[in-house]
Amino acid sequence: MMFGLLKVYTIKKNTMKLKVFLIFTLFFSNINAQSSEDCLSNLSIFAEYYKVKNYDSAYEPWMKVRQECPTMNPAIYTYGKRMLEQFVKNSEGDQKISYQNDLIKLYDEWLVNFPTVKGRNITGEIISNKAQALLDYKLVSKEEVFATFDNAYKTDRASFDDPKPLYNYFKTYFDLYKANSEGVTLAKVFDKYEDISERFEEVIDDYAKQLAVILKKEESGTALTTREKANRRAFGINSNASSIYLRNLNAIIAKESTCENLIPLYRKNLEENKDNPVWLNRAASRMDSKDCSDDSLFVELVGLLHDLNPSANSAYYLGLLNDKKGAIDEALKYYNESIELETDNIKKARILYKIATKFKNSGQFSKARTYARNALDFQPSMGRAHLLISNMYASSANNCGTSQFDKRAVYWLAEKEARKAARIDVSIRKNALQTAESYRGRAPSKTDIFTEGKSGEVIKFTCWIGSSVTVPEI
Repeated sequence: MMFGLLKVYTIKKNTMKLKVFLIFTLFFSNINAQSSEDCLSNLSIFAEYYKVKNYDSAYEPWMKVRQECPTMNPAIYTYGKRMLEQFVKNSEGDQKISYQNDLIKLYDEWLVNFPTVKGRNITGEIISNKAQALLDYKLVSKEEVFATFDNAYKTDRASFDDPKPLYNYFKTYFDLYKANSEGVTLAKVFDKYEDISERFEEVIDDYAKQLAVILKKEESGTALTTREKANRRAFGINSNASSIYLRNLNAIIAKESTCENLIPLYRKNLEENKDNPVWLNRAASRMDSKDCSDDSLFVELVGLLHDLNPSANSAYYLGLLNDKKGAIDEALKYYNESIELETDNIKKARILYKIATKFKNSGQFSKARTYARNALDFQPSMGRAHLLISNMYASSANNCGTSQFDKRAVYWLAEKEARKAARIDVSIRKNALQTAESYRGRAPSKTDIFTEGKSGEVIKFTCWIGSSVTVPEI
């Protein structure tokens, strides 16, 4: 009997525990549901205010979402970053400093809560933007700024592609070198420069590859979608920004990378790097770009590089050496070998353009045009190739055509190529349009066309141009 009573009591006791558990579970579920509902509401409110740039009204609901549900949506960080940047810009004194520090804090929270977007790691992007903010607001020493940039680069190089932080990554290191910071040598500065400039080229090349797909579709006569039109503009703008920062990077190193500095430095470090193809390639590339290729060290570097690791670059340099000796056929053999060894279309286009430039400079315009057009086959967005052809046409005006009118008609061809350059390559658009207008001004005027009675006539050029142009109708 006692056992029966004990059993009934135990059942009642367990039932009571279950009821209490269910009540607490329901209570906390309601709290979580309410919290989630509040978060969604605040997220929506802050997003709507943000879209109309009413950041003051967006701030309070944004902070609630940021504090109570930091993993709800990446907009907490992308929108929050822009809002705080505006608050910094429009405030002063302690309030300004407070916003600056909060932006740095936001980057740290971003790393914890949304280090990836749609499966893509953006750690490098977040840390490099944090480093840029630390630099802009002068919150820490140059050493700490550089360390933050360096951490971003070493942690996630792939997403470290914003041109301004990438440029300042090197600039900060260069400033440390100029300030005689411990351990920062000229050799290390050159290594850092080569590494970062290569990253810039990768970024620019990636935009070029994406543009190539769109331009080929456009040239085929197929209409672009609204998204493709927007992407074409965005890729062009981003590529141009990266090109500008790369030029600025080159300008910084220009005074240090003279032949007088490079040759003894590379000679000093050659023995320990003679089996390092990356170092050899970078040294040869730098000497070539700074016109130090007449020195015997360049010959030695190229020989070691080609023996160690025959590549597109080493074959190009061998072509260059033979070019300098006047062995044109041998040079051409190595130039073509260089193109065959290169597998990346954008890099192949770059080599073809270099070869085209060499032929142009030696007055071999027909060969130069062939290589320039081949470059365009691999990189349709390479406006400078069109500009090269345009300049060669203009330079040949006096040598093509039997009459003064026909000679000046060559400028219509030159103008056409320059306008193609402007259309496809935003990085040289301004220069290309100015060039086109200049050539247009040299071509026959409407009065000339009327006087000569050439309206609508086709003029053929039997010189190296081997093409024709239709005189505009008036």
